[in-house]
Amino acid sequence: MNVLRQWCTSSTCIILRVRKTLRSASLALLFSLTFYSNPVLSIPPNVAVETLLHTNETTLGQSFEYPEGVPDVTVSIITIPPHTTIALHEHPVPLVAYILQGELVVEYETEYGLQENYYKSGDVFVEAFNVPHRGYNGGRGLVKILAVYAGAEGVPNSVLVEE
Repeated sequence: MNVLRQWCTSSTCIILRVRKTLRSASLALLFSLTFYSNPVLSIPPNVAVETLLHTNETTLGQSFEYPEGVPDVTVSIITIPPHTTIALHEHPVPLVAYILQGELVVEYETEYGLQENYYKSGDVFVEAFNVPHRGYNGGRGLVKILAVYAGAEGVPNSVLVEE
């Protein structure tokens, strides 16, 4: 350390300290970008991640877009009793639905006519976007749906459609 002090003038010592600080900061940044931005590396080996859905289309094959404005995410559990039909409605915001329990029939009013889709426990999908539809629980037990709406402040998640 004495040799370094004797060799350094005040300006060269400052330069050496700055270089050392920049090198340390660069290594720290590189480490953090490599470790934390890579989802595979940031998850401990004893934690499992199962992707349920990765898509850019709705259940009807439509593309969709997020509404403009301040983002507003809503997460709900929808419970539908047996022999219950949900009123005709549509979604102006993207909705990811995960069937937690039961079986559900959804009837869509598409430009090609009526289309029925059947969903059961474990199914996950992006619901039709701005397409009138109704769900029906024709089974004996409850249907439970985890619904995640990617909306915006002031934009409703669902809109009733007159029949």
